[in-house]
Amino acid sequence: MSLSFDFSPDFNPLAARMRPASVEEYIGQSHLLGEGKPLRQALLAGKVHSMLLWGPPGTGKTTLAELVARYANAHVERISAVTSGVKEIRAAIEQAKNVAQSRGQRTLLFVDEVHRFNKSQQDAFLPFIEDGTVIFIGATTENPSFEVNNALLSRCRVYLIKRLEDDAIGQILAQANSDEARGLGKRGLLLKAELKSAIARLCDGDARKALNLLELMSDLLPDGGEYNLELLSEVAGHQAAGYDKNGDQYYDLISAVHKSIRGSAPDAALYWFCRILEGGGDPLYVARRLLAIASEDIGNADPNAMTVALNAWDCFHRVGPAEGERAIAQAVIYLASAPKSNAVYTAFKAARVLARETGNAPVPNHLRNAPTKLMSELGVGEGYRYAHDEDGAFAAGENYFPEVLQHSRIYQPTARGFEKRIRDKLAHLDALNQQSGRKRYE
Repeated sequence: MSLSFDFSPDFNPLAARMRPASVEEYIGQSHLLGEGKPLRQALLAGKVHSMLLWGPPGTGKTTLAELVARYANAHVERISAVTSGVKEIRAAIEQAKNVAQSRGQRTLLFVDEVHRFNKSQQDAFLPFIEDGTVIFIGATTENPSFEVNNALLSRCRVYLIKRLEDDAIGQILAQANSDEARGLGKRGLLLKAELKSAIARLCDGDARKALNLLELMSDLLPDGGEYNLELLSEVAGHQAAGYDKNGDQYYDLISAVHKSIRGSAPDAALYWFCRILEGGGDPLYVARRLLAIASEDIGNADPNAMTVALNAWDCFHRVGPAEGERAIAQAVIYLASAPKSNAVYTAFKAARVLARETGNAPVPNHLRNAPTKLMSELGVGEGYRYAHDEDGAFAAGENYFPEVLQHSRIYQPTARGFEKRIRDKLAHLDALNQQSGRKRYE
């Protein structure tokens, strides 16, 4: 008994079949491909250049690369950094050379997930980009400033590929559902606006995910049937929250937690923390960030903030994730609600700069230690006033800086929270310094 298989284009996934064949069919990325935009004009003129396409999954990076090749009338070589190494890179370059010699045609080398190549692998492309052997297009979901080496980055134009708006997703779905040649148009399926909106919300700007959901639903409908929310729920299942560990969204979410706490927005801070948890993120990473926030953004306005953050971390280790995550949530809310001051953060940075610039300024003699008899005989430490022997345990008018920095002021407490008490105390000590005939600060 012989078996036969149909490998016609209809067996390709809907997302693959619906790749646009021209700039006019391309939906989204109007900042790059809209009327009059430089990249659109370059494509239409057949003048292409090496580029890096940076954006989230499913936003059209591969599709745009295919369009570039089509308009450039170029041979295409494709490699993925996930499955390829230097051997595959060399083979692609050799093929590009052969095509140039035999056909007189340029080669577009498309490298998917280029950020996964190490520095030496990325360097392997450089001479062939330089001599025009290939037009290089790299696609990456990661920030190329961090993941692509400078030599390759300098030879490519970087284009930001944005998440698709809900309207664009809706247009893509409508196009796929009505296209009779490549899409589902022959089946007469009814796709209402509310379903397009629901799919768009689920896919979060990812056209490939949206088309996959549409195709899964279509498989469960008879010809002429109607998509509905129940069917969408059935095929979508539990949609994992967007979170790409160690990727840009990973840092975007923790940044949102931090900035919400800094902005005294406990509800938003708690939401972003839960987004991290729902995406499978490490709650202890948030706990560590809370310690930094307690010092950077709250400081002495509420010294207890650091204790609360530490206790939440400790609680997680003692009772496990279920209860420990709630303890971290408590700390998130506490820090977001606490009075804010970056005075410690600012003072520390300023002190480091000052120390770096005046690193050779000697310690004043009266502040030096005299551990030996000879040093005492030489007068080391002479003139030091023991604060506890002074009125109020404060040696008014004393200088504790190098002479060139005498009485400098670095820490400037705010009038918020506990730091107001510190500010009032320092103002009182400054008054005592002035009464002594020596100002504490210049």
